[in-house]
Amino acid sequence: MLNQLFPNVDWGKMLDATYETVYMTAVATVITFILGILIGIVLFLTSDNQLWANKIVHFLTGSLVNIFRSIPFIVLIILLIPFTKFLLGTIRGANAALPALIIGAAPFYARMVLIALREIDKGVIEAARSMGAKTSTIIWKVLIPESLPALISGITVTAVALVGYTAMAGIIGAGGLGNLAFLDGFQRNRTDVTLMATVLILVVVFIIQYIGDFITVKVDKR
Repeated sequence: MLNQLFPNVDWGKMLDATYETVYMTAVATVITFILGILIGIVLFLTSDNQLWANKIVHFLTGSLVNIFRSIPFIVLIILLIPFTKFLLGTIRGANAALPALIIGAAPFYARMVLIALREIDKGVIEAARSMGAKTSTIIWKVLIPESLPALISGITVTAVALVGYTAMAGIIGAGGLGNLAFLDGFQRNRTDVTLMATVLILVVVFIIQYIGDFITVKVDKR
C-alpha cells in the first residue's frame, strides 16, 4: 500500500534521514538548554539591582546574544563553514551541523531564560538574600526551581525551531530529512519523497511538543 502511494521512497534512506534529524535535534537541544540557561542567568544576575550587577558585562553579553539571534540561520551556516571545518575537519554530515545549530539556538533560548527569570517574584529572591543564601544556593534553590515550567516550555519551542533548522542545514549536506527532501525529492522531481519527509518532520515536531507540554504540566506546582 505504502509502496503504491510513495513509489519513489527508499524506506531505508528515509529511516536513516529520520535518525539523523532526531540525532541533530536531540544533541543540539541538550547543549542549547545548558548554554542557554548559563547565558540567561548571567544576563539576569548582571542586570541592575541583582547580585552580579555589572553594566559592562550585561551589555556585552546582551549584545552578543542579540547579534547571533538576529542572523538568519541559513546565513549563519555559511558564515560558520570555516569554523566548522576547522573544528570537525568537514562540513558534511550530522555532526557538522551541530555548531551552527547550537550557536543559532542558544542565544534565542537565553533570551527566553531571561524572560522566565524576570517573572519570578522579587520577594522570593529578596527573602533568600536576606537569609544570607549564597549565589549558588539562590540559583539552584530559587531561580531554576521557580522558573522551571517556563524553562521547559521555552526549550520545547526551541527544540521545535531546531527541527526546522536541521531541514535548512540539510540543504548544504548536513543530512537528515531536509537533505533527503531536497536532493531526492525536489531536485529529482519526486513529490512523494518530499511529502513523506515533510510528514516525518511534522511527526517529530508533534512528539517534541507533546513531551514538552507533558513535562511542563508535571513540573508546574502552581
